Amino acid sequence: MSPILLLIMITREKIEELVNGKLSENQFLVDVQVTPSKVIHVEIESMDGVTIDDCVAISRHVESHLDREEEDFELQVSSPGIDQYFKVNRQYLRHVGRELDVVTAAGPEYRGKLAEAGDTGIVLEVTSREKKEGEHKKQLVIRRVSLAFEDIKRAKVVISFK
Repeated sequence: MSPILLLIMITREKIEELVNGKLSENQFLVDVQVTPSKVIHVEIESMDGVTIDDCVAISRHVESHLDREEEDFELQVSSPGIDQYFKVNRQYLRHVGRELDVVTAAGPEYRGKLAEAGDTGIVLEVTSREKKEGEHKKQLVIRRVSLAFEDIKRAKVVISFK
């Protein structure tokens, strides 16, 4: 392994440790990325939403534990954008009740309301128009689809301006 990659991995682990040490019980780390040019991207989330003050507190905490004399870096702390795919399972808990687009590893895609999120997977309520036996018109049918986290390739919140 190259020394540069080793430095980046160690730095990423250090940043994760620093951020996790500052997060409240309601907050969680979504992602840390460290580029070769030492730009550090930190994404945090909270069950109540993330404020600018939350980002500032994390940023100040991380910066206070890094020495700019030793290494120059750029630090960016934010929440994941609403249009971003989920990166950690805890994000599903935050979005129970919202509509999601989910692509499975096996291929099927679903759009539905996130009804439940647990330790091993999610349950979506998927609405479709189907013709029932003995009926002339299609009826709205709501099916519950259970998906294990390992079967989900990607998922994100559907943005609606209704």
